Amino acid sequence: MDKRREGESTPIKNHTTVERKSDRELVVTRTFDAPARTVFEAWTKPELFMRWWAPKSMGVPLLSCEMDVRAGGKYRLEFGHDASNSSAFFGRYIEVTPHSRLVWTNDEGGDGGPVTTVTFEEKGGKTLLVMHELYPSKEALDAAGTGAADAMPEQFEQLDELLVALGASAGQS
Repeated sequence: MDKRREGESTPIKNHTTVERKSDRELVVTRTFDAPARTVFEAWTKPELFMRWWAPKSMGVPLLSCEMDVRAGGKYRLEFGHDASNSSAFFGRYIEVTPHSRLVWTNDEGGDGGPVTTVTFEEKGGKTLLVMHELYPSKEALDAAGTGAADAMPEQFEQLDELLVALGASAGQS
């Protein structure tokens, strides 16, 4: 673990749980040491989302992030090393309840894409985040493989780092 500067608090190491709840459902759970408002903003502001979403170990950066975070709004994420060699993930927001709930479609897979629901529950200045993906069939979840689920712990560690940085910058005058 890296050494922290003297006087800087060391965040508690939180654990990411990834569970297949049924033939069609994947649930990822993590507690973050930040208020729900801040965690929600990291999921809904493109300039923040780009800082944590792409797992660094995969070596494929997030090139662009477009988010119209409102019911009926669309999003588009482009990954790759340049525009000529990139992959896109896109869909639309079904529900947006500030600081507590996001629901969106994953349309890049056609009808085989899941609907993702993320809830943000604040308790004592910390946020319990639950991400639930519901696939249209067992085959669709099986076809998705474990790639995304395997990446979530690293992504959430990167989100933890961003939240610490945001907390530190909020404390400065």
